[in-house]
Amino acid sequence: MLLEARAQGHWGVAGTVPLTFRRSLCSIPTRVSFHGAAPPQTRRFQPLAVVKRSPKRLKYSAPRFTKEDGLLYVQVDPIGSDSWKLDPVVELLKGGAVGVIPTDTLYAMVCDLSSHSAIERLRRIKEIEPSKPLSIICRSFRDIDTYTTGFPSGNGQGLTDIFRAVKHCLPGPYTFILTASKQLPKQCTRYGTAASRYISRKNVGVRIPDDPVCQAILEKMDGPLISTSVKSPEENEWILDPVIIADVYGPEGLDFVVDAGLRVADPSTVVDMTASSPRLIRQGKGPKLPWMIAEDDDSARDGN
Repeated sequence: MLLEARAQGHWGVAGTVPLTFRRSLCSIPTRVSFHGAAPPQTRRFQPLAVVKRSPKRLKYSAPRFTKEDGLLYVQVDPIGSDSWKLDPVVELLKGGAVGVIPTDTLYAMVCDLSSHSAIERLRRIKEIEPSKPLSIICRSFRDIDTYTTGFPSGNGQGLTDIFRAVKHCLPGPYTFILTASKQLPKQCTRYGTAASRYISRKNVGVRIPDDPVCQAILEKMDGPLISTSVKSPEENEWILDPVIIADVYGPEGLDFVVDAGLRVADPSTVVDMTASSPRLIRQGKGPKLPWMIAEDDDSARDGN
């Protein structure tokens, strides 16, 4: 397939550059590759990877989101040295897009917390039931304080400063379940289109990932993102290769993928902070700490 990427604005000159697009899936991890002549400047934005037109993308897109055909595929340095490539991703998110970004654990499907239509599109793309909880990815403790009632003062077993203990865990591979505050938008606490289907939700899972690419996106967004881990719809297993994520969810209406390399099948550790003592719901990448009480039921939320 022959594509043309507009150079004006990215290379400083107007014109088009012929490009070829090749994508394949095999046992050896692959990446979307583009070949073609490039202007002499070294800073160059990754072109669009065109996929099948999706009715889901067009029907449920937010009014401000005008991007039609195509999946934006951006390959970045995992250590965040080329964060300028993320600017188009942030603009898409602010316009109501749904996409995939890396975290310090798995890849996460995300959208703007303040966009009702984007949240609905995320649920439709991933086929998430209305009762299934979603997490929020935060840039700092200030976001957590805004959208939750905060961490408890103690655990009833002698530990009087939970917040100080939690500060040693974040940023990091933990999801903490907290009581949602009134500032959390209504579209995050109720799901469905009919009053009888609305499900009230008092708690929310929060994360501050220790990943430079994810943190760069959050800083540019100036606010949290709704988040859910990326799994195969058929096998119910995490998808660790961003190329495969684009292949699976692109035709379903996904708007962009930020590729920061392969992930490891190691989700976040989930801790419920709403009870009298912090309860370990799922053991993941984050180690169990002495103040976390393990549970027999290790069922996990659909966090990332």
